[in-house]
Amino acid sequence: MVSAGGRGEDSSVIITLPECSDFSDIPEEALAKVLTYLTLIPRCPGVKFIIILDRRLDTWTSIKTALARIAASFPGNLHLVLVLRPTSFFQRTVTDLGFRFSQEDFMLKMPVVMLSSVTDLLRYIDENQLTSEFGGTLDYCHSDWIVLRTAIESFAVTVKDIAQMLQAFGTELAETQLPEESCAIELLLLSHTEKYRRLKDVIKSVMREGRHLLSSLEASGKEEDKDTHWDISQDWDTVQRLLAQLRDMEMAFDGFFDKHHLKLQQYLQLLRYEHSFQEVCLDKLSAQERKVFITGDTLAQTDQTIRELNILEKREEMARAQVMILHGHQLAAGHHYAMALIIQRCNELRHHCDTLSSAISAKHKALTQVQTLLQRLEEAQRWCDEGTYLLANQLVDKVQSKEGAQAALKDIEKFQEGAPALLSHASVQNLIQARQNCLKKLADKHVRPVQLVAPRPENPPRSKSPIFSPKHGMHVMKELIETERIYVEELLAVLLGYRAEMDNPSLSALLPTSLRNKRDILFGNMPDIYNFHSRLFLKDLESCLELPEAVGACFLERKENFKVYECYCQNKPRSESLWRQFSDCAFFQECQKKLEHKLALDSYLLKPVQRLTKYQLLLKELLKYSSGCERVSELQGALAAMLDLLKSVNDSMHQIAITGYEGDLTDLGRVLMQGSFSVWIGHKKGPTRMKDLTRFKPMQRHLFLHERALLFCKRREEHGENADKTPSYSFKHCLKMSAVGITENVKGDVKKFEIWYSGREEVYVVQAPTVEVKLAWLNEMRKILTNQQKILKGLFYTWLSEYLLPLNLDQ
Repeated sequence: MVSAGGRGEDSSVIITLPECSDFSDIPEEALAKVLTYLTLIPRCPGVKFIIILDRRLDTWTSIKTALARIAASFPGNLHLVLVLRPTSFFQRTVTDLGFRFSQEDFMLKMPVVMLSSVTDLLRYIDENQLTSEFGGTLDYCHSDWIVLRTAIESFAVTVKDIAQMLQAFGTELAETQLPEESCAIELLLLSHTEKYRRLKDVIKSVMREGRHLLSSLEASGKEEDKDTHWDISQDWDTVQRLLAQLRDMEMAFDGFFDKHHLKLQQYLQLLRYEHSFQEVCLDKLSAQERKVFITGDTLAQTDQTIRELNILEKREEMARAQVMILHGHQLAAGHHYAMALIIQRCNELRHHCDTLSSAISAKHKALTQVQTLLQRLEEAQRWCDEGTYLLANQLVDKVQSKEGAQAALKDIEKFQEGAPALLSHASVQNLIQARQNCLKKLADKHVRPVQLVAPRPENPPRSKSPIFSPKHGMHVMKELIETERIYVEELLAVLLGYRAEMDNPSLSALLPTSLRNKRDILFGNMPDIYNFHSRLFLKDLESCLELPEAVGACFLERKENFKVYECYCQNKPRSESLWRQFSDCAFFQECQKKLEHKLALDSYLLKPVQRLTKYQLLLKELLKYSSGCERVSELQGALAAMLDLLKSVNDSMHQIAITGYEGDLTDLGRVLMQGSFSVWIGHKKGPTRMKDLTRFKPMQRHLFLHERALLFCKRREEHGENADKTPSYSFKHCLKMSAVGITENVKGDVKKFEIWYSGREEVYVVQAPTVEVKLAWLNEMRKILTNQQKILKGLFYTWLSEYLLPLNLDQ
């Protein structure tokens, strides 16, 4: 039986039963299966069928048997049976007679038409729908038809097998018990991923097979008219439908596996986070903190306890806890399925860290007070001992004369000037007071000095009523708090969206290898700045919302905490240089896209510097509306502290650019001033001869005034597109401040002053850019030299009390 693809009336499908001597031997079951298969190939509902029964070389008995079997086994809508009767004279006659007597039996079951020749067949079916054996023009190859049908059926079976494989793998994923060890989960992830990839490869292979089959069908369809290849169109639709089913299964499977894979990854992250959470042993630190007592018998014991507290505060566990909190927030931001548990862990850690930090800070504050008290007690005791030695060494015979009494009285008065302000031992004070009275009487016997009585100060005028404007002050305070909140949020966004993402495995391919271990250079100590503002300073500011004039105390109290900006600003040149190298990196672009930031990362790295400048502007604004209020001095102190910090940051950023200095710059003390000057140098003893010095062309030098030294450097700047914007300073010369002297005025120029070194062996004439700059430098240098004199005087008195006074007592 053959379905060559021809069509009859009403697009009925033609099925041909060619000559077959063994047709009667075919089992009924096999015949029914073949007929059922052929009728199922057309997919259109209600399709009709025409059977051509070719029995030109057969007998009436064979025709009768074939018609009976067709009537019994054909499962479709049989429209017509066309029988080509035998061509021999005898069998044709027998067939005519037999059909005439049996026609009614067959016609009741199916319409049968007996044809004498192939020409009669053309009256019922167009020649374009018949194969060549029936005088038609339809091109048909049975072996090609078998290959095509086999390929289509094989493809359908393969698609069904894949559906079963995907269902089985999905069931395996859904029913897999999650282990409690991270290594087992990693192996499970690898195993599932490998199976998933193998299934994807099978699906891709079958998809290629289906597309190849479609291409073959399309090529066959193009060779002849579509109307003559109705079966090919049906086959093309069948393959296309199977491919669509396969694509739908693949998409559903991909979605299911991605969700399962993400769940496993998040489960692994949760296990690791829980493990790290258990490893953060803050309980031990708390126990050690509780063992630290705020009492100290001696100053040395108190100093040691403070050092122990400092070590405790800087322990690695505290830093790890902060990292854990940051990592937890990062997991929560990634929509982790266990977000509630992770946030709970973060809150526990934060509470524990805050409690421990508060306890350490409280004890540190108390111990500092104890330390100050013990220092003052020690100072008072030392003063009392020195007073006792002084009184014991004043010989009675020397004070009997006027000059001796006056000298002794002057020594006592001078000694009393150095008395501690708050801690003066009463017994020694009484002895000194008695000796003073005695010496005054002795001195008065010889000379009656004119007594100078200081006039009693008048009552100070009442201060004017404060002109503090609550409305304007409140507005400035709200702006300060609101911008502080935005600043903290921006810092957190940078830390989570950029810094933490550098450890994200999914973005590792976008991160250059040379950048992976340099996040501390790129971001500096921004985590420390964030912790200070989010945990301390923002809360301080919020507490001052109703009392804006109290904000000055907040700045003064956190003055030491603001020094974290010095470290950040000192690192800024390195950060900018690193950013210029990798600003076009795909990693930063992807992070910016996720954060939906309009500006690039470098704009946010500049935020801390901008914020530090903003504080002094807001404080100036508050002072404008707070003139005359009780706490204006605190606001003035806060503004001065912020301006000093900006100056210190600026000076330190210049200091780190010094190159060529062989020692440690930190040994020279803090940078007090820095700036560029014109300098003339002379190497000669005796008075400075300005005429000789001014003949030479001045050198341009950048001077750095430290607490213990003055550095002369040469400023160097690079030019070009890739040049560093920050200048560098080549070290040239160093003067120790202990051997420096100054001459404040130089003839001929009010902007010049003179620095001489080692008894004028070296003389430096320095020309400032303005008179104001000159006066500022002279003021700072005078302070340094004055402090040095005080230190030397103190050392002298210490030496005097330790060596000379015991000798006098022995005499």
